[in-house]
Amino acid sequence: MKVAVVMGSKSDLPVLEKTIAVLKDFGVEVVPRVLSAHRTPDEAHDFASSAEKEGIEVIIAAAGKAAHLGGVLAAYTVLPIIGLPIKSSTMDGLDSLLSIVQMPSGVPVATVAINGGENAALLAVQILAVKYDVLKEKLKSFKEEMRKNVLKANDEMLEEMK
Repeated sequence: MKVAVVMGSKSDLPVLEKTIAVLKDFGVEVVPRVLSAHRTPDEAHDFASSAEKEGIEVIIAAAGKAAHLGGVLAAYTVLPIIGLPIKSSTMDGLDSLLSIVQMPSGVPVATVAINGGENAALLAVQILAVKYDVLKEKLKSFKEEMRKNVLKANDEMLEEMK
């Protein structure tokens, strides 16, 4: 179980720390990379073209502004790509979101919320859980824990309101 976490710039790492932590919590091996769709297109091509034979099963591509990284990687692999738009100084990340979500027909990139690193990791785990039952069971436990936390918060609130 291996997921690549590719960022367009090292400055994206603070958003991706949560992504990496969630993947590791689920026992997924993380392959981190800094690759730019515009500044290192040859290296991005080489990485995407060889990812599958390196055992990578899902790629999370995080980028801001003209966020073409996920699309460039998707052009060179059949692996699932999850686009993670990074909030930039321009348009609060809306530019990044639109760059990722508006892929041409035939080159899909799944997209999560702006700075949605945790959901990018969880989506990668859900994709892997189709193949790995251990991840499916961990996801069920994760969701049950979320459920319990919400119900506990509800009970606490109701108690405080008495």
